[in-house]
Amino acid sequence: MFQRLREDINSVFDRDPAARNFLEVLTNYPGLHALLAHRLGSWLWRRNLKWLAKTISSLARWLTGIEIHPGAHIGRRFFIDHGMGVVIGETAEVGDDVTLYQGVTLGGTSWNKGKRHPTLGDGVIVGAGAKILGPFTVGTGAKIGSNAVVTKEVPAGATVVGIPGKIVKRADPDSEEALDIDPARREAIREKFGFDAYGVSQDMPDPVARSMQAMLDHMHAVDERIERMCSTLSKLDASYRESRLPELRNEDFAEILDEADTGCPGVGNRSATSTSADDSVKTPPPSSKG
Repeated sequence: MFQRLREDINSVFDRDPAARNFLEVLTNYPGLHALLAHRLGSWLWRRNLKWLAKTISSLARWLTGIEIHPGAHIGRRFFIDHGMGVVIGETAEVGDDVTLYQGVTLGGTSWNKGKRHPTLGDGVIVGAGAKILGPFTVGTGAKIGSNAVVTKEVPAGATVVGIPGKIVKRADPDSEEALDIDPARREAIREKFGFDAYGVSQDMPDPVARSMQAMLDHMHAVDERIERMCSTLSKLDASYRESRLPELRNEDFAEILDEADTGCPGVGNRSATSTSADDSVKTPPPSSKG
């Protein structure tokens, strides 16, 4: 028992830089108090002392603002930071080294008995205000962004944001190695089409930029396949001539860029045109007299 208590306290020091000493953590961290109350309530629940277990859970909720059903399974080194408003349902399962922030709900979407709450793998981090609803699994090492609403399974190592939750980063499936994409080639395609992902890096949680990146990756794959087809045709037929593709020029997109800069469709070009027209009217023709 004391070993588990030491683990729980050390997990606070590992994940909260504001924690200063053992006494402060033991007396002033409601997340730890709620966890210790749950350990006792869960022990009673498994021994069919359900009323007493629920009473302890209710008292802990009243004292800490954190509600953990005594039927939930909580792993080792579980940490709830700040904690107010956290709700963990009866059939929820939480792995080891999981971190929850305030306002998180591990809830159900059905009134039927049986498994109806989520299962969190080891090392999952759930941001403030996030809602994970339903009997599915959030994979090991996944991250759920603040205020996200997640209603379907999350792969291991993924990052989920938004309402409804969308995966904006995966650990393996979307890596450049898995897609067999040359980073230098990807950058060349970005320059060719004039797209820079809105200045957002690959790791930033921007679903629009992520979608555009996926389109670029697809175009890259199509480009390579066409090149291989043309090379094969040249070998099969000596008379085959490979015609060059039309070049994309920056001036072809000048009007679009002007609209993006001004925020008003057509304003950039119209202002430039009107200015040049006014100048042509106001500027007198050159004198022929010496």
